[in-house]
Amino acid sequence: MGSPKIMSLILALHLLQGVRTSMIELKNNGYEGIVIAINPQIPEDAKIIQQIKDMVNDASSYLFTATKKMFYFKNVAVLIPETWSDKPEYSVSKRESYKTADVKVAEPSPTHGDNPYTQQTGRCGEPGEYIHFTPKFLAGDLLKEHGPLGRVFVHEWAHLRWGVFNEYSDEQPFYMSNDGNPEATRCSLDILGSYKKEVCQGNSCSNRLCKVDWKTQMFEEGCKFILDEDQFETASIMYQSSIDSVVEFCSAHNHNVDAPTPHNRMCNLRSTWDVIKDSADFKNSKPMTGQPPKPVFSLLKSIIRRVCLVLDKSGSMDKDRLNRMNQAAKLFLLQIIEKGSWVGMVVFDSKAVIQNALIQIVSEDDRNQLIKKLPSTAGGGTSICSGVRAAFQAIKQKFQTTDGSEIVLLTDGEDSTISSCFEEVKQSGATIHTVALGASAAKELEQLSVCDPRGREDKVFNPHFTDEQTEARKSNNNDGVC
Repeated sequence: MGSPKIMSLILALHLLQGVRTSMIELKNNGYEGIVIAINPQIPEDAKIIQQIKDMVNDASSYLFTATKKMFYFKNVAVLIPETWSDKPEYSVSKRESYKTADVKVAEPSPTHGDNPYTQQTGRCGEPGEYIHFTPKFLAGDLLKEHGPLGRVFVHEWAHLRWGVFNEYSDEQPFYMSNDGNPEATRCSLDILGSYKKEVCQGNSCSNRLCKVDWKTQMFEEGCKFILDEDQFETASIMYQSSIDSVVEFCSAHNHNVDAPTPHNRMCNLRSTWDVIKDSADFKNSKPMTGQPPKPVFSLLKSIIRRVCLVLDKSGSMDKDRLNRMNQAAKLFLLQIIEKGSWVGMVVFDSKAVIQNALIQIVSEDDRNQLIKKLPSTAGGGTSICSGVRAAFQAIKQKFQTTDGSEIVLLTDGEDSTISSCFEEVKQSGATIHTVALGASAAKELEQLSVCDPRGREDKVFNPHFTDEQTEARKSNNNDGVC
């Protein structure tokens, strides 16, 4: 078993691969940075891109109405798989990836099939992980079951962004109301319908009124709540957004607190609108006075990972730190970096050297070639920017551009000149993942991650600091350079 510090470093490198950090931001009532990614296993079909655009356009108008002129979708990136053909209108993705996408277009789920869903593991009011759609859903093949795609997207967006839950229940479609009669699980109660059971004789089937089981006082097995064609109730989107009249979330005045819905169970009987209004989005926004603009779309092409390890071998890297760094880097090369990725290595002290040009990982020999280049001795001064610049050079030697590339920087961070390359990092289009190896790391080290090409933060991992200490250092060092 390794030391706690080594295990912390290894965990940090794993987290660099696995943490899903959404790039969504709310600016002036508009959601920016939404990433909708198509799974590489989906066969190339340009119609999917147009279907996504149509869905988001419709959803933006519906969201604006549903939130009482508060929010709309401002810009969306559609991430095209690397397996699809190149086209002039595709730009190279920078930080966007399928793994971290907000919406994933993929094959049917073993649990949900082609039905849309949002992966939620948090509590009431906590954001979900991602929305899942399938090509069949986007093609409109499930309109009868779910209704217009834009409305479904807003339903799922409420799961993802605001942490609300469904106001129907597949597990308990009926419940006993306070007046002693069975009632369909829904919100609001003013959604009209009848209770019918399909009965078949031979090839002929018809619906009849459901009977009440005298033992349970509930409807017989097979009974369904059939919605009336004419509806006048406006809520709730989390029950059935497919109903034409439904344009709102259930609020305090029409919320059905008796229904055994997932939302009532998870949110302590609060209405969906009350939960949404408690979100940071609402607290920091005011209604718009005019109509919102149409969403803007960017088409980005995924690329095979391009990673350069940048390793500190300066004099402040004593034997213990050097050993820990090399063990973590070795694990990264053997177990973490995916087959097919391009990986290079730079080592630095007061100067930097390209220890190994970028090579594609296709066999164990490629991994071992890089491992043999890990630094064995430490000495000299520290110039982190020299290491970063050498990494950019190594990447450009292979790909002519640093857009979409990644740098994994392992350093003790004892360097007072880090700020000299902030602007280069910002303009590079690359992502800097930083793992600090000592408690004396310069505060400016965090700024390398803040200087992200899209203006988002990438966490700096330091086994010596708690999350609270890391955040405090960031806030104290936010000088606006990037």
